[in-house]
Amino acid sequence: MSDSDLHHQAPSRAAANDRFKKSFSAWLWGSVLTATALHFAMFMFWPDMTAANVPSDSTETRVVVVPPEIEIPPEPEAISRPAIPVITTADISEDITISPTTFEDNPVETLMQPRDEEAGSLIDAPAITPMTVRPSITNRRELQRALEREYPAMLRDAGIGGTVLIHFFIDEEGTVQRTLVAEASGHVSLDEAALRVAGVARFTPALNLDKVVPVWIQIPITFRAR
Repeated sequence: MSDSDLHHQAPSRAAANDRFKKSFSAWLWGSVLTATALHFAMFMFWPDMTAANVPSDSTETRVVVVPPEIEIPPEPEAISRPAIPVITTADISEDITISPTTFEDNPVETLMQPRDEEAGSLIDAPAITPMTVRPSITNRRELQRALEREYPAMLRDAGIGGTVLIHFFIDEEGTVQRTLVAEASGHVSLDEAALRVAGVARFTPALNLDKVVPVWIQIPITFRAR
């Protein structure tokens, strides 16, 4: 294509662009007027047109009640081991036949009186009976278990103990036939427990020279918490 042809086409393109720009305003307002006319026509022919009511489905909502938080208490403290009672052996030694007697250790009101031959049977009341060999306990382990078993739990746990002086009436076979409280401990429950322990005791028979005789003896029973 020659240069002369290019010069002829350039003015024609410029004229086409100018015509398009001038016609843009007419096309714009024509479109606006046409759209407005269409809207008025729709309102005239369909005046009652409304939006459809579309219900929404809803599900039931459940309220979950959360239980309150539970605080776990601490573990209880360990219970201390109960005290173990012991029985005294000071007054029942195998090597002693007649215990030493003093008025300080044995008040007059607790001492056994000489037996009155006309008073009746020997078992009726504590009395001094002649003997050369004192009875000795033969079941110490059983007596120890009875002492531990009969110790009142309330006093044992509180560390309260005491000594009860007991009268024993022992027959010719070494069997305990009767027990009495000679001197109380100050606690009724300890006195009653001492009598129960005394009923478990077994003895060898007492001897007066070479003769087996029934006798009254006194033995202290001690409850002591370790």
